[in-house]
Amino acid sequence: MGNPLISIITVSYNSINTINKTINSVFAQCYPKIEYIIVDGLSSDGTIELINSYSNRISRFVSEPDNGMYDAINKGIRLSTGDIVGILNSDDYFYNERVVENIIEAFNTKNIDAVYGDIKFVDRNNPSRVVRYYSSKKFQPGKFKYGFMPAHPSFYIKRELYEKYGLYKIDYKIAADFELLLRYFCLHNIRTKYIEMPFVTMRTGGISNKSIISNFRLNKEIRRACRENGITTNYFYIYSKYLSKIFEYV
Repeated sequence: MGNPLISIITVSYNSINTINKTINSVFAQCYPKIEYIIVDGLSSDGTIELINSYSNRISRFVSEPDNGMYDAINKGIRLSTGDIVGILNSDDYFYNERVVENIIEAFNTKNIDAVYGDIKFVDRNNPSRVVRYYSSKKFQPGKFKYGFMPAHPSFYIKRELYEKYGLYKIDYKIAADFELLLRYFCLHNIRTKYIEMPFVTMRTGGISNKSIISNFRLNKEIRRACRENGITTNYFYIYSKYLSKIFEYV
């Protein structure tokens, strides 16, 4: 691929307290050919003004109402022109300045469609404290039926695959990322490479972990995603994943 253009998409809504670090972690990347796209849901807390202060360095910026996070991500993908596409949430930031460079190197050395790696979770109020390490090293497609997937924030894929196999299904409220990865890995057998390194630092408190109710909805959508894509599973399999997650916590 040589030196392909990579599109990085950030979706935001009232993210004034975190998005500045997200943006600057993109600007700090060593790799020069980055198309940075931000899709905002019409924030009212100063996020729009902050993003506009970087207007000379952001490739595309859209702020308008949407139908949720996955709808906003789809907008960003449709706006993108890069050969490779990845998503960096407005609560998150790149682990170091060489992440994108390592992603490109993997695409250049292997005949692959996508890469994925690891992520670190940190305390929302004390980002210097690591509370969990999510390793994708032992992931294999057979684990989808147990509710496992590779770390979605570390997933980078050739844009042509989105055009070929479809985007995120916005009628999923929590697990559209799980459904898309399952569909791509199991139905379409995309060629992937795991990179053993953290791509992203994530703050705790994501939508799928806010409450017991959120976890129930997440697992209900995971079961639905498996059923719709021809993967046999049940709630016993899905809930068993929480036993192994204990070992991810530091």
